[in-house]
Amino acid sequence: MPAATLEIAGLGAGYARSQVLEDVSFTVPAGGRLCVFGRNGVGKSTLMAAIMGLCRRFAGDIRVDGQSVSAQGPSSRALGGIGLVPQTREIFRTLTVEENLIAGLKSRPRAAIGEAYDLFPRLAQRRHNLGGQLSGGEQQMLSMARTILGKPRVLLLDEPLEGLAPVICDAVMAAIGRLAKSGEMTILLVEQRLELAFEFGEMALVLERGRIVWSGRCDDLRRDTDAVERHIGVGGLGGH
Repeated sequence: MPAATLEIAGLGAGYARSQVLEDVSFTVPAGGRLCVFGRNGVGKSTLMAAIMGLCRRFAGDIRVDGQSVSAQGPSSRALGGIGLVPQTREIFRTLTVEENLIAGLKSRPRAAIGEAYDLFPRLAQRRHNLGGQLSGGEQQMLSMARTILGKPRVLLLDEPLEGLAPVICDAVMAAIGRLAKSGEMTILLVEQRLELAFEFGEMALVLERGRIVWSGRCDDLRRDTDAVERHIGVGGLGGH
């Protein structure tokens, strides 16, 4: 399936009785690249969870290619083409790398696993190792590869570089860049390493206290040092 347009309209979301996001609206065109920025605790991960159907929706609508998915559960959204790589990675630690990848194939033939090894050659070298035997960086690669094998039309990446060494960050970002250039996926990236995110993204939005306080092109945000310092902080500048 080709990349899909993602529309978020007046979204309010959170957990139990606690609303985290309020009146969040934006559109990412098919094949587009959106970076979501903000300080810790402002609602970035909640936004990803809400799009995936993993938290409570208080208001608003989530549409993929014009079709509302708001009433669907996470499994239906995944089958419909939304894929999430969470901060927690959530690989199967007692399965081998290859068995983890097989779990991500959905209805695709087993030979498609080769796509994951092309994207992350390191995984090919570790294919017989258990998930729990992998380094943090290798687990992140595996989590991403497993999700990508399902050919999501909308790919959600929640801080994929967190805690990774610079060399692994480069490998992960190179893989994300290849996916973006293919035009087969619409990609939303939450990332604290600002320079790497700026290099990747086309569009950007900044969250503060669950609301959008800045939206526009990544290049414009990169130049708006006042907005970066005020709403994000400068800890992520400098790439690595």
